[in-house]
Amino acid sequence: MTTGKERLVSVANQLPPIGGLAVLWMLLWGSASWLNFVTGIGFAILVSVAFYLVPVQLSDRANVWFILSFFVRLIVDIVRASVSVAALALSPRLVTSNAIVAVHLRTRSDLILTWTAVATSIVPGSIVVEIDREHSTLYLHVLNIRSAGDLERFRRSVLDTERRIIRAVGSRQDVERLRGIVPPTADASTTPKGPAS
Repeated sequence: MTTGKERLVSVANQLPPIGGLAVLWMLLWGSASWLNFVTGIGFAILVSVAFYLVPVQLSDRANVWFILSFFVRLIVDIVRASVSVAALALSPRLVTSNAIVAVHLRTRSDLILTWTAVATSIVPGSIVVEIDREHSTLYLHVLNIRSAGDLERFRRSVLDTERRIIRAVGSRQDVERLRGIVPPTADASTTPKGPAS
């Protein structure tokens, strides 16, 4: 039997997805009116009930400074990668060496995993092709990987993105795991099988 506090937390966890669906509804109609907002909320609740998804567990913390820092760095990464990909595409001697790279993340949060995947994919030059939720591993197709050094630099950049997201909105447990206070689980069920390249 659930307590009143648990029910309240469950309802609070459903509010952001419902709000997001309502905003999406208004964007589809191309009009930000109260009528569209109310009907969007209604359809969002209907969709949430008809197509039940596991509730997203939100963290109980947010650091405004790290949020701003994350977005500034993301914009810098997008601009830098756009210039790099454009130069590569316009090069008269275009010879690329692409790779599928596995990056094992430190988080166990579905939300942080998703945000890391999205933030990495919107930077030109890489895109997530598969997510192993059980092992918190992203598989990405990456342009222009020519050496083991390039591979490690890319892996480090994804882990840096994850670190910035955790510092901005991650749970206390994820922050502690990031600092090494809580070691990542080392059992066979959560350890990826062998290195990927």
